[in-house]
Amino acid sequence: MGTVTNMTNGPDSEENQENNKPRKAPKMPKGMSSKPSISGSGMDRVVEKKRNPLKYVIICTAIVGVAALIWFAFQDVGGGRTFRVDENRIVVSTVSEGVFEDFIPVRSRVTPLRTVFLDAIEGGRVERVLVEDGATVQEGDLIVELSNTSLQLEVTRNEALVTEQLNNLRTIELQLEQNRLSHKRNLADFEYQIKRLTRQAERQRQLITNGTVSQQVLDETEDELAYNVTRRELTLESQATDARMQEQQLAYLKERAVQLEKNLDFARQNLDALNVRAPVSGKLSGFDIEIGQSITRGGRLGQVDDPEQFKLTANIDEFYLGRVDIDQTASFERGGSTYQMRISKIYPQVNNGQFEVDMVFTSEQADGIRRGQTIQTKLTLGDETKALLIPNGAFFQDTGGNWIFVVAPDGSQAIRRNVRLGRRNSRYIEVLEGLEAGEKVVTSPYSSYVDMDRLKLN
Repeated sequence: MGTVTNMTNGPDSEENQENNKPRKAPKMPKGMSSKPSISGSGMDRVVEKKRNPLKYVIICTAIVGVAALIWFAFQDVGGGRTFRVDENRIVVSTVSEGVFEDFIPVRSRVTPLRTVFLDAIEGGRVERVLVEDGATVQEGDLIVELSNTSLQLEVTRNEALVTEQLNNLRTIELQLEQNRLSHKRNLADFEYQIKRLTRQAERQRQLITNGTVSQQVLDETEDELAYNVTRRELTLESQATDARMQEQQLAYLKERAVQLEKNLDFARQNLDALNVRAPVSGKLSGFDIEIGQSITRGGRLGQVDDPEQFKLTANIDEFYLGRVDIDQTASFERGGSTYQMRISKIYPQVNNGQFEVDMVFTSEQADGIRRGQTIQTKLTLGDETKALLIPNGAFFQDTGGNWIFVVAPDGSQAIRRNVRLGRRNSRYIEVLEGLEAGEKVVTSPYSSYVDMDRLKLN
């Protein structure tokens, strides 16, 4: 029989030689059997652990999520503040070239061209109402009667006081006239005495030569004559002074009398003002008072409007306050005809972001318009020009026209960009710089992401 060799290892390998050597049995301790013991190693086997696939899926998902968050964080750090937005929730418009019509549509209301307010000059209680609201009145027509007992008593007292003062003035004037006449009487008396004494002295001088009249009698006559001459000179001087003073005093008294009579007329006019009359002819409106109602002094009773002539009043956004001026033109269409208007008055007060203007017709007034009616008007601000345009949108209120979100060419994001915008109308905004034709921009409101630098479009 031949020898069986190990085909795995060659016959000359050291491992085979070592295995082929006869092995000695180990020495057994004394007292133990030399028979080999039975081992349990032949009964052992390796138990494999069961694998849980769900655990590996969760771990892998977490790793992928963390990696994605890190990637997005690096993306946001590189691109500034970013906000994710659904593309269906925004409006994207294209920058284009076209003709810009510099006008704005304004909603105007028809108002009377001339209005006169009806106020109570003096307050009082309503005694009679003679017309109704909406009635047509003529200038001077009695509208309502008021009563005011306190005013009536006051006017009566003023009349008595003025009458008393006028009587005093008349008395003083009479006394001055009597004083003037007294001076004239005295002068006449002195003149008479001087003439009489002069003739008497001349006769006595002739008679003194024959001794008929003594020298003493002549001296007494001459002394009396000199006394009357002196009295006449003093009376003339006093008369001149009194005349000058009387002239000034009489002028003042006459002026004072005229003023007192005017005051009396004013008092009577105030009393007559309790009867309220129409100041002009027109249509009475806003007249809502009842008998027995108390009206305060200066209280508004209503107004009288011109029933035939009208104007348009419009509220315009304060953005255009610097561009709207007197005599700018406006127009509107009605019944197939175009009517031209111009701005006649601008009210500079701004209320709720708007200011008010009045527009009057420059051509024939439109037929059939009524007070309170609303008309859509086109207000022209400038000439038509070629320009770069973007559609007018609500973004302008959020940015003030200083910046805008520009959509990237791939449409994945919109990046904030500073721009300079010009004029606006109801449809377009003029682009002065910062954008090119064909670019796409976001024109919807920015209220939710006004502080963002970039929008990620889903």
